[in-house]
Amino acid sequence: MNTETTDLKEQWKQLQATKPNLRIRDAAQELGVSEAELLATRCGEGVSRLEGNWQEVIKELPRLGNVMCLTRNEQAVHERYGVFREVSFFGPVMGQVVGPDIDLRLFTNHWHIGFAVADETKEGIRHSLQFFDFDGTAVHKVYLQADGDQAAYDDIVSKYRSENQATTQVTGPVQGPAPEKPDSEIDVEGFRAAWLGAKDTHDFFIIMRKFGVSRIQALRLAPEGYAVQVPTSSTKLMLESASSSETPIMVFIGSAGCLQIHTGPVKNIKMFGTEWLNVLDDEFNMHLKDTEVTSAWIVRKPTQDGEVTSLELFNAANENIVLFFGKRKPGQPEDEAWRKILAELPRA
Repeated sequence: MNTETTDLKEQWKQLQATKPNLRIRDAAQELGVSEAELLATRCGEGVSRLEGNWQEVIKELPRLGNVMCLTRNEQAVHERYGVFREVSFFGPVMGQVVGPDIDLRLFTNHWHIGFAVADETKEGIRHSLQFFDFDGTAVHKVYLQADGDQAAYDDIVSKYRSENQATTQVTGPVQGPAPEKPDSEIDVEGFRAAWLGAKDTHDFFIIMRKFGVSRIQALRLAPEGYAVQVPTSSTKLMLESASSSETPIMVFIGSAGCLQIHTGPVKNIKMFGTEWLNVLDDEFNMHLKDTEVTSAWIVRKPTQDGEVTSLELFNAANENIVLFFGKRKPGQPEDEAWRKILAELPRA
């Protein structure tokens, strides 16, 4: 073990001694390193580095049975319990997992580092598979549940365990989004016409690329009435209304490498302190750092099934934090109960 690793490992131990409940992500930030670098210091002590084709690893995950999947960004955490089903990939980097509980859109060009992790908890050893971008930022984590298949987990770890179990982890910068073009360089009328002519919600990614607009810029330049700003306090009001009216919704939270989706009811809405807004249900947990939501928008998009409406949250860097929709499937009109919830929110 080199001096650099020894120093980092010791710093982490000292930090844990003073802050025993500090999560590894927050510890890494305090120590000025990535989460993957910090986790690597435990290789050989409850952590094993994995290697291989990550798409092939993901295809094995239905074998695990019941799991908890976790995807997060800086302001929001999405935790969903269930079983992997219908894993498929389209080319070298894009894939999906489609099921009633685990529902993911995958971008494996951001999956560069993998670990199998065994953590000691009050309930016993907790096993997980954790995946990271090249800069050491977590893109997706899969936690085996007590009624999951431990033998299948052990077999996957053995199959993809790397010969390299060094306690240092090489990381590097990842390419960020392209700088936003000035509004004056955008064909605004053409963009608005394309918006109004869309036939599917997925068309909007193509439209944004075609006209070279960022997501927040698209909302600023949207056709009149199709993107309306609402107070950032709207999220709590919306969730409480969905809970009380038993209106099923869709919650999309993504990292660079994974978009994780919950479809169904939200019941137990709680604030922790003044910062964190939470959904704490048996099969779905959401943790939203409400104080870091700097803008919220109600967005209307035409489709061949009628208009689809979303509540979209952004941070200070104009990055999307979370998307909320009413529960729907292609071929079905939007739930009027969801439209009513959004219509009753105050406008900014």
